[in-house]
Amino acid sequence: MGHNGQDMKAGIHPPTYPVLFVDGDHEWTGVSTMKTADTRVVDGVEHYVVNVEISSFTHPFYTGQKKIVDSAGRVEKFMRRYGQQNKK
Repeated sequence: MGHNGQDMKAGIHPPTYPVLFVDGDHEWTGVSTMKTADTRVVDGVEHYVVNVEISSFTHPFYTGQKKIVDSAGRVEKFMRRYGQQNKK
């Protein structure tokens, strides 16, 4: 369900696949439109392995440690609403 309780329109969103992002020693699962030749099974589900060069592990700026401040707190509101989606 999208916002306002409406279903997303069919056919306008690209297909997504379970992926395992790898940044050196750090790995985490997510969803992406990318497919790769390398796969690994995580919790019984086959994930495409995607190597990334920049993530919050190697670039602390991406962890949210540096707060982006705007007058209305829009960034924080967005992170509260959407930032938790990929965590189980």
